[in-house]
Amino acid sequence: MKAGHRQQLLVVATVAVVALLASDRLIYTPLKNLWQARAKEVKELRGQIRRGSATIKSERVIYGQWEQMRTNTLPNNQSTALEKISKAFHDWAEESGASLNGVTPQWKSDSDEYKTVVCRVDASGTLWMLSRFIYDIEKDPMGLKLESVDFSSRDNTGQQMTLALQVSGLVLTSQEQ
Repeated sequence: MKAGHRQQLLVVATVAVVALLASDRLIYTPLKNLWQARAKEVKELRGQIRRGSATIKSERVIYGQWEQMRTNTLPNNQSTALEKISKAFHDWAEESGASLNGVTPQWKSDSDEYKTVVCRVDASGTLWMLSRFIYDIEKDPMGLKLESVDFSSRDNTGQQMTLALQVSGLVLTSQEQ
């Protein structure tokens, strides 16, 4: 082989290798990365569609649960709501045998769509009575939430206990369903 012919062959081979390298860096790798990113996005979108379809299929159940929660909130009238809360606390105290020492309500207007009534409840009795009182509050479907619970003993043996609760109730002000 002649030296000139060998140089041409080396130049052609070098150009071919540089062209392959350039096409790999400029065409193949970006297209591969774009394809992988698109495949990942399609997978995420399919997952969202699956979750959305499941949500649509369970629409009746979700609306049923929402309606149940909505009907268990307190009425949108302060005096009616306070009367309902007061009656419930007295019923729970009577059922558990605890002595209800006081219920102090305070209204908070958190937004245009709902308000909360925060009640401080003081009760006394045995540990069993007070735990039953708390159980009755928790099992009731009324829209109340125990925020804090504080037990303390009134005697050295721990037979007479006092209970201080902070309970919040939900009032939906919007009539939207």
